[in-house]
Amino acid sequence: MLDTLGIALIGCGTVGGGVAEILLRHGDRLASRAGRPLALRRIVVRDPSKVRDPIIPKELISTDHAAAIHDPSVHVVVELIGGTTTAKKVVLDALSAGKHVVTANKALLADAGHEIFEAARKAQRAVCFEAAVAGGVPIIRALGESLAANQVTAIQGILNGTSNFILTAMAEQGMTYAAALAEAQKLGYAEADPTLDVDGSDAAHKLAVLAQIAFGVAARPHEIQRNGIDTLDAMDIRFADELGYTIKLLAEAWTGEVEGERGRQGEGESKSGRRVALHVAPVLLRHTDLLAQVRGAYNAILVHGDIVGETLYQGPGAGRGPTASSVVADLIDIAVGRAQCTFAAAQLWSKANKGFEIEPAERVRSRFYLRLLVADKPGVLADVTRILADEQISISSMVQHEAAESGGSPVPLVIVTHYAETGRFKAALAKINRLASAAAPAVFFSMGD
Repeated sequence: MLDTLGIALIGCGTVGGGVAEILLRHGDRLASRAGRPLALRRIVVRDPSKVRDPIIPKELISTDHAAAIHDPSVHVVVELIGGTTTAKKVVLDALSAGKHVVTANKALLADAGHEIFEAARKAQRAVCFEAAVAGGVPIIRALGESLAANQVTAIQGILNGTSNFILTAMAEQGMTYAAALAEAQKLGYAEADPTLDVDGSDAAHKLAVLAQIAFGVAARPHEIQRNGIDTLDAMDIRFADELGYTIKLLAEAWTGEVEGERGRQGEGESKSGRRVALHVAPVLLRHTDLLAQVRGAYNAILVHGDIVGETLYQGPGAGRGPTASSVVADLIDIAVGRAQCTFAAAQLWSKANKGFEIEPAERVRSRFYLRLLVADKPGVLADVTRILADEQISISSMVQHEAAESGGSPVPLVIVTHYAETGRFKAALAKINRLASAAAPAVFFSMGD
């Protein structure tokens, strides 16, 4: 059996505690699968006085990052503190000290992937990050290894369990957004400050990581078109259901090679054709769609490969057990030596990896759901349809319920369009919002078919 693999754990919160427990309780199982023992040498925390699982030896705990990183008995540093400041320093210091790194930090990878991976290549060390996207779902390995013979042409993912739980509660129990969020917080699915989950930021960080693996795109989070569910009205959940659709927060990437209309490039396509559109937003999916049926706090990712076709990956996307499971799987890969070979070959976040360019969101084609609140009077519908026609947008269907007899109040008007270029649709939207009959800004979502 090979020498013991020494591990330093930086951060011992929910996920870190789970990693420590697996390493300490299941040593024999891990050793048999890694071909060598995995030993937890150091645990670095902010508050050493905090009560922890009794299985964790107190003598392993300290507050000294440097001592853990430079300990000669440590071969791998596991970063689980989150954020992009201290975490970045820990990761870069670990690589400089000749240690491999395992991280679950999608924000760090999305913001500083190029710098971190260049440092790793210079140090001839590996950075593993299966736990950074979709928790216990092995999507990183699937994209980087299992689907390596394919050119991925599209990714659709439910990458945030908090948002999916809220949307499920709104759709199935008729909850308002505020009530569903409160329930998510009560059950521990949402933080006290849920902003990063519900405004789409968390999913955008994860999409940036997936886009790098699948398309070689070095997309920073601010370059990804993003809308969350924090302004979603229950009215739109009901209208979507009436039309036969479910609303899901999707992280999506398309190339110009996807089948069908959605995601196709508009005029002025590049000569290479190697462009990918990225966005995170609520999308209407038909009730029969596989992703529409993903409930609660689960994650799921649909991947289209040019050879294999469509594959689906689903499972628990966050939490102590699922995320710790992926972290320890990375540690086993390093112990075996697989991770080092894969890392060297992949050339992630590298200038040598000539990836796709980012397609401007305005050029992406989609069908759209458009909901207006308008005055109930003659001529309003004609005004709206004329504006859409001026932008070459045709209507597929409409829903307008009969107004109350008392009259006077604005009424909802729902329009489903045929495929249109996003830029032209938004131009029409700006004109519609300026109509005197518009009682509130228009609400719109892409449709996933």
